[in-house]
Amino acid sequence: MYRLRFHGRGGQGMKTASRILGTAFFLAGFEVQDAPRYGAERRGAPIFAYVRADRRPINERGVIRRPDLVIVADETLVLIPAAGVLEGITAQTVLLISSMEKPEIWQERLHLAGPVLTLPRAAALTDPLELRFIGAACAGAAARLVGVIPRDSLAQAIRDELAHLGEAVVARDLEVALEAYDLLAEHAGCVREAPEAPADTYQKPRWIDLPFDDAGLSAPDIFAPASSAKVPTGLWRTIRPVIDYAHCKRCVWICSTLCPDSTISVNEEGYPEIDYEHCKGCLICMTSCPSHAIRALPEEEAAGKISGGGG
Repeated sequence: MYRLRFHGRGGQGMKTASRILGTAFFLAGFEVQDAPRYGAERRGAPIFAYVRADRRPINERGVIRRPDLVIVADETLVLIPAAGVLEGITAQTVLLISSMEKPEIWQERLHLAGPVLTLPRAAALTDPLELRFIGAACAGAAARLVGVIPRDSLAQAIRDELAHLGEAVVARDLEVALEAYDLLAEHAGCVREAPEAPADTYQKPRWIDLPFDDAGLSAPDIFAPASSAKVPTGLWRTIRPVIDYAHCKRCVWICSTLCPDSTISVNEEGYPEIDYEHCKGCLICMTSCPSHAIRALPEEEAAGKISGGGG
């Protein structure tokens, strides 16, 4: 059985990638499961989707614990423990990262025994309008690495799954997916089917018993007011909005009202200020700014400027 996981952020198309790959497997004659896993988070939140494929009926259920292939659409997730990118990988697991860095650098950085590959073409999609095609690139890469999905099956899967988005979107997704498929030709078939995990290796969850303080009135903290301020949701962001105050007209009722997370406040001079600790980078403020005073800046570039690496 093939077990594959896609890791990315909300808005990068990981759910779509799993659907495309699942359909491609099915067209190639496999039994398939594909499903996403995420909560109520919006754009920018870490999510993952998984695919199982086998020539026989699939009896496994739930998330994949021991993947044969892990594809990461956003390299910033690798070093975030909560994203679970490296969970369950073994020396046989192939790790494919959308990154401009060389595989050897990631191999050394993560101290992994298994093979590591990179997909620079997907990482080069930094335009906000192009980011929606990363999922197709990841699906195309996965189809090539397993080595059992013909090119025609991948193309047909994209047409079947994305037909409702229109011919122009389908054409661009086809271009991106097939390019990734062709770029990884030398690694075709490097992902191997793993046998089913034996039942005698099952381990019970390691529950942690938390003490409960005596109180006349208490409730779980999730119901306490303002607890969301303690969650630095800005870590989910890949692109940040940046305000050019030279062009800002101080019409702050527009950007501050439309911000879905209320991360835009007004300073004493009447200019908007962005709370980057909680801004998820949805860029609604940028698209709604009538004076075009807000631009999008890749988070990696923004971090370089903050640390002194930029001008």
